[in-house]
Amino acid sequence: MAGVMFTMMGANSVLPVFAQDEPAPEAAAAEEAPADETPSAYSSEEFIASDGYSTFAVNNIWICISAALVFIMHLGFSTVESGLAQKKNCVNILFKNVWIVTTGLIMYALWGFNSMYPGEGGNGFFAMGSWFGGDLNDPSLTTSDYNAGYTWWGDFIFQAMFAATGATIVSGAVAERVKLYSFMIFAVLLVGFAYPVTGYWKWGGGWLAEKGFYDFAGSSVVHAFGGFAALACVLLLGPRKGKYTPDGIKPILGHSMPLAAIGVFLLWLGWFGFNGGSALSADPKAVSFVFVTTSLAAAAGAIASSFTSIILLKKPDLSMALNGILAGLVGITAGADTVSELSSIIIGAISGVLVVLSILFFDKIKIDDPVGAISVHGVCGVFGTIAVGIFSFDPSHSIVVQTIGTFAIGGFAFVFSFVVFLILKLVLGVRVSEEEESEGLDVAEHGAPAYGEEMA
Repeated sequence: MAGVMFTMMGANSVLPVFAQDEPAPEAAAAEEAPADETPSAYSSEEFIASDGYSTFAVNNIWICISAALVFIMHLGFSTVESGLAQKKNCVNILFKNVWIVTTGLIMYALWGFNSMYPGEGGNGFFAMGSWFGGDLNDPSLTTSDYNAGYTWWGDFIFQAMFAATGATIVSGAVAERVKLYSFMIFAVLLVGFAYPVTGYWKWGGGWLAEKGFYDFAGSSVVHAFGGFAALACVLLLGPRKGKYTPDGIKPILGHSMPLAAIGVFLLWLGWFGFNGGSALSADPKAVSFVFVTTSLAAAAGAIASSFTSIILLKKPDLSMALNGILAGLVGITAGADTVSELSSIIIGAISGVLVVLSILFFDKIKIDDPVGAISVHGVCGVFGTIAVGIFSFDPSHSIVVQTIGTFAIGGFAFVFSFVVFLILKLVLGVRVSEEEESEGLDVAEHGAPAYGEEMA
């Protein structure tokens, strides 16, 4: 198996727990039990009465708590994006985030879950999706016959909370000038159909999984995917008016750094579920170790980005420090369970330097990303994935395979997004008028400002 496997001891049983890197095992392989027990033959009532149930229940509760923590990340994204944008576009950004989370959840139920985790139904590259629901009384979905760590529904809700993140990343990058209805269509297609494809390649047992590609919690599957999708859209959309002038770059400042800071700390909190839940159990060693590597990387990213901004910009830039935290988190996500504590600090620090250099580079070539999403999620997602091949405990994690995997996922996201956004541009248009951009999208698109001010 490519992933790390941890074990959790019940009173009289040993249950294997798989990293998110592995697809859910078949019922017959999901549990290694002592010879005198046959849990695969249990009815639901017999399993509940068994000694193994308490371990299974704790595992499942942790998965559901982790799903709730990942849900909190969407509040974090909303506040980061709105804080780093101008006041006149705050409602627009919040609405987009509401749309992404709600439609993402429904699309993942209607199609995405069974497309991303098709079992025997895929060919390694693509699998048909379908409605996710199952019989509540089916013991194969509600006991460890399904999986040692969670029920069918615990599995679904945890994965569903991940699904919308890719479009949320795009939302920040295209902020302040994108047409709302065009973006709404794009977000549904990206989350509903594109994300499950590349997710299947790795986490659903597709061709990247077969190659030994490793992505514990989604540096590539989630973050590079979103970052490269954002890059495609920004290239087609163009920069905000007045950003790049003949006299140089004119900073367009965010309206609320407190909101941005609150958002980043909410995201850090949510990342404990994002990475910690990806152990797919409540295994004490696995969860606590991942909590530590995740936080060390975030801290190192903030420190490194702060010093880099001091050196290059001559002042400590709060937005760079905040993006440094996120860069460290994105960087460690692929290998949080398979690199040492010291390596997590190194990965976080390199990510913190990279994010500052990347943001300045994209500005230099006039690619306008108001929140730094392409740099944080795209660039640092790629680096974090490749870093597994450098720092991992597991010698089977190859830097070549890691590089192939991250660029395959990012490349698919870029091409899909470019084609879909180009079609939308030709058919509906993707950019608001200069008058609407100047007025602000809150009034132009929604008819109401964020803070209850009188409309001019």
